[in-house]
Amino acid sequence: MSRDWTEFVQSQHLPWTETTLLAVDGVVETKVLSSDPETGACSLLVRYPAGFSGPARQLAVDEEFLILDGTLVIGDTTYGHLGYAHAPSGYATGERSSATGAIVLTFYSGKPQISAQTAAYDESRLVWGVSAYDVPYTGNFHPEFPPGAGRKLLYQDPVTGDTTWILGTMPLRWTERSEVHPFVEEMYLLSGEVHGDRGIFRPGAYFWRPENKVHGPYGTLTGNLYFFRTKGGPLKTDYVDAETKFHWWPSHKPVLPAALLPFGSPETDGPVCF
Repeated sequence: MSRDWTEFVQSQHLPWTETTLLAVDGVVETKVLSSDPETGACSLLVRYPAGFSGPARQLAVDEEFLILDGTLVIGDTTYGHLGYAHAPSGYATGERSSATGAIVLTFYSGKPQISAQTAAYDESRLVWGVSAYDVPYTGNFHPEFPPGAGRKLLYQDPVTGDTTWILGTMPLRWTERSEVHPFVEEMYLLSGEVHGDRGIFRPGAYFWRPENKVHGPYGTLTGNLYFFRTKGGPLKTDYVDAETKFHWWPSHKPVLPAALLPFGSPETDGPVCF
């Protein structure tokens, strides 16, 4: 992994850029949350305009997405708010369209490009047509995990163990210990707010955290919904004593690459996804 440590940026501050994301698609707008200059893997917000229409396609890389706003139709599957899919490389998706427009949190495992030839795909890595509303919460997934939260498991890669999930937490919940993971952890805050060692995350906050970085403790006044991904292995957490005791209203201390420093303000001035 060669992405820069980004913790954290409010996506509202990032600019929209018009692009033909894939040669077969019409013009969309994107915000680049993070990217790998070596492999082309990237995490994006993609804004499909109302009336968008694009042909069927088969990608040479994995595509994973979560609908944040609007509706996106792919083939005969309609994805609304919090609709989710993980399409492995080689999987042929149907035509995609959006009558009303959509904002989609999108991840590509490499430079997004169309496969030059028909290729087989690993069916065990396909998740299609899922709504996070329908995925049940599970709890007690770690013996030391503090109470007051639940997890909706969306995907776990049968080869690498990479995991994608939504975490929901209760209002007025806080933790006293810090965490560390032996893998990359990526997060987009869907709702609520988070008080932590880097400041206060608002809806639309994003981070890409390298492995073995101690972080937290965290708390929330409102409760919240996080969207999480691991890269480099399955979900595993070690709890350690915090260097600084948890407190509400922490100061803003992000870790940002140079390209994101102009967008590092803690304040949000627009809608969650826009």
